Amino acid sequence: MSSAYGSVTSARSLVSYFALALLAACASAPEPVPETAAQPAEIPPEPEVVAPIEPPPPPEPDKTAMRISIAAVGDMMIGTDYPQNHLPDDDGVSFFADVAPVLSAADIAFGNHEGVLVDGGEPGKKCSNPNACYLFRSPTRYAQHFRDAGFDVLSLANNHARDFGEEGRDSSMDAIAAAGMHHSGRVDDFASFEANGLKIAVLAYAVTKNSNMLLDYELAFATVADFAARHDVVVVSFHGGAEGTDATHVPFAEEEYYGEPRGDVVWFSRGVVDAGADLVIGHGPHVVRGMERYKGRLIAYSLGNFATYYGISVAGIKGIAPILTVNLDGDGKFIEGEIVSTIQLRPSGPSIDPDDRALNLIRGLSIEDFENPGLTFLPSGKVLPAERPAVPVHELREEPAL
Repeated sequence: MSSAYGSVTSARSLVSYFALALLAACASAPEPVPETAAQPAEIPPEPEVVAPIEPPPPPEPDKTAMRISIAAVGDMMIGTDYPQNHLPDDDGVSFFADVAPVLSAADIAFGNHEGVLVDGGEPGKKCSNPNACYLFRSPTRYAQHFRDAGFDVLSLANNHARDFGEEGRDSSMDAIAAAGMHHSGRVDDFASFEANGLKIAVLAYAVTKNSNMLLDYELAFATVADFAARHDVVVVSFHGGAEGTDATHVPFAEEEYYGEPRGDVVWFSRGVVDAGADLVIGHGPHVVRGMERYKGRLIAYSLGNFATYYGISVAGIKGIAPILTVNLDGDGKFIEGEIVSTIQLRPSGPSIDPDDRALNLIRGLSIEDFENPGLTFLPSGKVLPAERPAVPVHELREEPAL
């Protein structure tokens, strides 16, 4: 009995042991982690696009500190082969030899070409007496003589630019351009170029057919204003006023020559300055006239005959002319100038005049016509700005009939 009971007790004890062990094992087992939905991978933000920083624009140059020199002369015609051969003996090669150093020293050199550059061709006008016919035709190769002398711009706005018709003026324009120069003169033909970092415009006017018309004052003023808005320095040239030894004074009125209207050159010149011109160069009377400084700008009313080999009288004061060199700032204001006097002694070309006759004539005429021209003329030829009372504005008036 006792043995059986002990066996039963031992079995129960063993069962209890295993039960307790099982409970202990269950109590220490980790709880299962509930399943969760998969989380999407986080997308990194796109990098911010940063625009490149542009450097600031360079500062505008101080135009008042900039300088440009312009040499200007009057009428030129260095030989004609019509109706007979009247070309220089050396074909014009040395015609400008004495004055070329002065012209070439300037940043820009300007002159009025009183004639046509064309090889052959028939005149655009007929003459009843060929021996007294003033038609000027130079070979196209002569354009290079002007370039070699230092010229940069030539005016074709004058009464001889059409001696061989518009075809002749076409030829002149082509020859001038081929030689590396600029031109202005025909209707809407204006020169625009750069020099010394400045935008330059040259506008040439005359009183003759198919040219930029001096007598159409309002159109001229509007055109100058348009170019002044787009250029730093605007130069206006005009071929106007009466002719001859008795035409040295400006009359402050409309002028005529043999019944042809030649314009009021003072009204025109001051008007283009009011519109924005910075330098005004006149020619046409075949003699010099005075100068004035108007609103800080220089106006030269006639620079006379500078280089005319044949067909144009150079007797007396008709053979006296200046090379006018003007220094302007980048805004076109007159800083100072210089008059180099020249004289024509045929068959030579223009020569430096040791007697300074052009300087003396221009100084006297400037004072006589304007009393105070706003300029001081030194014996050396230097021309300096001087104090001047304000010039009264012209009253409005009716324009002459074209």
